[in-house]
Amino acid sequence: MDADPVPTDLSFEDALKRLEAIVHRLETGEASLDESITLYAEGDKLRSHCEARLQAAQARIERITLGPDGSPRGTAPFDAG
Repeated sequence: MDADPVPTDLSFEDALKRLEAIVHRLETGEASLDESITLYAEGDKLRSHCEARLQAAQARIERITLGPDGSPRGTAPFDAG
């Protein structure tokens, strides 16, 4: 019982909504064991998808660097640290 792969064009927001719905379903305890296993597998794939989308977005973010006079002089990669 393996969940279908996550569509690559699924937005972060839609994946997160589905993941939240899965967590809610699992937390209620209403799902059968087989359904719970399938939901968990789907949730794990959605988590990975969301993480990859966040990493891709972070890689695209650049910060503007300023020269000594305060004027923009270029960009530098984003540093979340």
